[in-house]
Amino acid sequence: MSLKLYYHPFSSYCHKAETALYEKGLEYETKLIDGSEPVQSEFASLWPIGRFPVLVDGDRTVFEATGIIEYLEARFPDTSRLIPADPLEAAEVRMWDRFFDNYVGYPQGRLVFAALGREVDDGGARWKTALDTAYEILDRRMEGREWAVNTFSMADCAAAPHLLYADWSHAIGEQFSNLKAYRQRLITRPSYARALDEARPYRHYFPLGAPEGRD
Repeated sequence: MSLKLYYHPFSSYCHKAETALYEKGLEYETKLIDGSEPVQSEFASLWPIGRFPVLVDGDRTVFEATGIIEYLEARFPDTSRLIPADPLEAAEVRMWDRFFDNYVGYPQGRLVFAALGREVDDGGARWKTALDTAYEILDRRMEGREWAVNTFSMADCAAAPHLLYADWSHAIGEQFSNLKAYRQRLITRPSYARALDEARPYRHYFPLGAPEGRD
């Protein structure tokens, strides 16, 4: 077995894929995409879209973090499950996976783009409101729960990096105590903590500043 992951350690979607790989105990080779050769040309030839992470397994190329986790579930069925066998529970995991990508990760990313001057910056009111709405929904969801669905799953692999960076970009309010506790559980989960530690040398790149103490 020779898995290769094309990634950057500071990317939230790369964190998502890495967390799954660590949860499953799978060994893999990292291919750091930082503009240096020969990896940059290799990646451009492999995946002209240019978005990462991308996983290579022999002659198979798998793109997008969710796609990678789905692939790993099928390819290594005897490892820790991140998508339940029960179809209804699996549907719920997939639903919340999309929630974290689309309703937490996306508005958080727009706040970063605004800080970089890549879109009109009006103070980010629209995206902060979107995050507050997501925070409220998630706070209700997490009342009495440890993980997004039942056991730790693909949804939590998505939640960990998106909530990490969302809280840096637009702080989760104190009124959302269930959500704050969930975020803390996520960042101390060994699989995600490992990915997070690998990203620490790159924190100075975060345009909004990485706050102290919010891990």
